[in-house]
Amino acid sequence: MPALSTGAGNEPGLYELLAVLPSQLQPHVQSPEDRSFLSNMFGEKSLHSLVKIHEKLQCYEDSSPAPVLQTAETLASDLAEELQNKTLTGDIKELIKLLSKPHIKSLLSVHDIVAQKSYDPELPPLPDDLDDEEDSVKIIRLVKNKEPLGATIKKAAHRGRGPWIPMWEGGRQTEWWRLIHVGDELREVNGIPVDGKKPEEIILILSQSQGAITFKIVPGIKEEPPIKDPKMFVRALFDYEPAEDKAIPCKEAGMSFQRGDILQVMSQDDVTWWQARHHSDTNPRAGLIPSRHFQERRLALRRPPATLPPPQKISSRRSLGLRRSFRLSRRDKKTNKSMYECKKSDQYDTADVPTYEEVASYRRQHGARHRLVVLVGPTGVGLNELKRKLLISDPQHFGVTVPHTTRPKRNQETDGVEYHFISKHLFETDIHNNKFIEYGEYKGNYYGTSLDSVRSVLSKNKVCLLDVQPHTIKHLRTAEFKPIVVFVKPPPIDRLRETRKNAKVISGRDDKTSTKAFTEEDFQEMISNAKIMENQYGHLFEKVIVNDDLTAASSELKMALKKVETDTHWVPISWTHS
Repeated sequence: MPALSTGAGNEPGLYELLAVLPSQLQPHVQSPEDRSFLSNMFGEKSLHSLVKIHEKLQCYEDSSPAPVLQTAETLASDLAEELQNKTLTGDIKELIKLLSKPHIKSLLSVHDIVAQKSYDPELPPLPDDLDDEEDSVKIIRLVKNKEPLGATIKKAAHRGRGPWIPMWEGGRQTEWWRLIHVGDELREVNGIPVDGKKPEEIILILSQSQGAITFKIVPGIKEEPPIKDPKMFVRALFDYEPAEDKAIPCKEAGMSFQRGDILQVMSQDDVTWWQARHHSDTNPRAGLIPSRHFQERRLALRRPPATLPPPQKISSRRSLGLRRSFRLSRRDKKTNKSMYECKKSDQYDTADVPTYEEVASYRRQHGARHRLVVLVGPTGVGLNELKRKLLISDPQHFGVTVPHTTRPKRNQETDGVEYHFISKHLFETDIHNNKFIEYGEYKGNYYGTSLDSVRSVLSKNKVCLLDVQPHTIKHLRTAEFKPIVVFVKPPPIDRLRETRKNAKVISGRDDKTSTKAFTEEDFQEMISNAKIMENQYGHLFEKVIVNDDLTAASSELKMALKKVETDTHWVPISWTHS
């Protein structure tokens, strides 16, 4: 709008602006009809009167005057009645006439309402002949805007004749959300009876309505549950986009999120659709998300994703794919071992369907045990190199486990340093008692990482660094260890070729000096396994690091672990109850 210039020296009031506004707008209005409309609108006497009243009231805004009394209407009535018994002089007759005028009575009535702050309407008494079985009806009128109404309409025969409201989405159409409640029964929409109509037909009526919409509603009878502050937080374990969901009742009412987002669940009243909001979002409005039960049912019907090859026996073709989890605990740091397996680990992929995980905020207290650090990644990505860099940087703060084995101790080895050397019978007993995180067999000897070896490192007030196969993560996600899972992924294959062109991998089993260069097949396998790991277990990863440059990746990992020790994080709620 153009700036207004009234020619007055002082800032013009609203009334003065209104008086000059038509002439100021004339050069900017092309249509004669528009000019006529503006002239008539701004020349309306009622508008001028309203603006004058507004300016008068503004004069009292700072002083906040208090009413002298709250019963001016009653006082005026009593005064008029008393004056009737007096000698009717000209002045008395004029005063009685003024007090009897409707607008004076209305003015005094409004005065008393404002003075008493009694703004609720007074409903007339119910008629004596009212049928006790007749339904009470509410008429609600709202002005529709572009925002979705936020209600779900369903049809259920046992609830009565008409469709009903089974669910609200918090925060939508706030003003009339307080007037229409969950369980209310619809009778009419814009004067159109909806008894017997399908919910889709009613939604069509609403979508085609413009401006004001009038509802005739029979209030539902429902015991109000005790009000409780919604404090349930969940971590989303999958990506969700309502625009792509064919099952959602209203796409505009849905809320999108990504795997790892923290959501505050506002309502679980509906078995299929929850109402939630992003916990860090300043907007309090909630949106629809699939409930845990509904999402689990949908995911269970889908074909399971591609899985990593089962870690059973050693490949005789080459040892590049073999696990080297325990190399850091050995002084020679060069001996390859087999890929270790976790008992019943193959049940994990089909038993757990990732949907939501209830979480709570957690901060490690001073002096408490450190959280276990679990490193996961494909063979050759550099897990052992990252562990070694952290150990060298602060050996008093970081530690690794000492594995168990049944092979004979060599001359240069010390029990409890390179390995814990135990009998085969004792090893098999520990397997039966589920004491191993991972174990495997190589050349007739068992090797494994025990839970006690992790506890031993943590008991020394050190951060335990452990790399495992991803299917073992579930068995470590307990309140005792509170693990942070870090996924180390390779860079794009072009960078792999460039950064690993001079790298060697140990290929011999007993020959510590036997090494081989990475092949193109190794790179392809590394990329492929990383993708499978991320797709299948990514919902368990709290941190993802791309090992493009070992020094940079090591610094990033060390900084992330420092934050784990000092900052507040979201962890499974069961971890906070221990």
